[in-house]
Amino acid sequence: MILDGKVALVTGSTSGIGLAIATALAAEGAKLMINGFGDPAAIARECEELGAIHDGADLADPAAIEQMMRRCAAELGGPDILVNNAGIQHVAPVDSFPPEKWDAVIAINLTAAFHTTRLALPGMKAKGWGRIINTASAHSLVASPNKSAYVAAKHGVAGFTKTVALEAARDGVTVNCISPGYVWTTLVENQIPDTMKARGLTREQVMNDVLLAAQPTKRFVTPEEVAALALFLCRAEAASITGANLSMDGGWTAA
Repeated sequence: MILDGKVALVTGSTSGIGLAIATALAAEGAKLMINGFGDPAAIARECEELGAIHDGADLADPAAIEQMMRRCAAELGGPDILVNNAGIQHVAPVDSFPPEKWDAVIAINLTAAFHTTRLALPGMKAKGWGRIINTASAHSLVASPNKSAYVAAKHGVAGFTKTVALEAARDGVTVNCISPGYVWTTLVENQIPDTMKARGLTREQVMNDVLLAAQPTKRFVTPEEVAALALFLCRAEAASITGANLSMDGGWTAA
């Protein structure tokens, strides 16, 4: 297995894209820490199935992130693979966007990746090997109405990825982001009611005329597709891929 002896930390990995990535990494032998909220019994089952440990750190809290990183180092070793996947969404016009929601979206989608990266990178440099993979979004490249915080955060993730890639380019550490289009996850499903309200549309109209309208394939990206790309970025053959923003959006950003 290609990841035997490697330690992987995947944030936002108790469901959706993060869980799919965690599952793919564990299947290749990685020692795994997952992170996120959810039903404790379901998380316990996931840990048993993956051979993982779980840390429920609130990624809006820098102190909690530091504690999670220390625990990972103490119990598994410093992460060789860091996947910054945690994310939240809020949909509203900018002139009625709640400031506390802006702060939360920026904190969890962008600032948390800064904290995990700054804490993981020294250990990766010392080993001469590391993989940092950030889950961005098609919204790291284009915008949509009523998503000012999310679009700002994901554009920030893309820029942050490029900067860290340049800084670590000679240290055996690659830094990339994956930018999916709409993936059928709880995060996407939960924003449908807000979009219905903001645009005065039915659920079916949001699904077909808002979400999938942007994707020429007219199908949702699957979490497993994103996970397969993340796993490839961990392979030796991907050693020259760094600083990349890899679109997986059914052709959305090709136009």
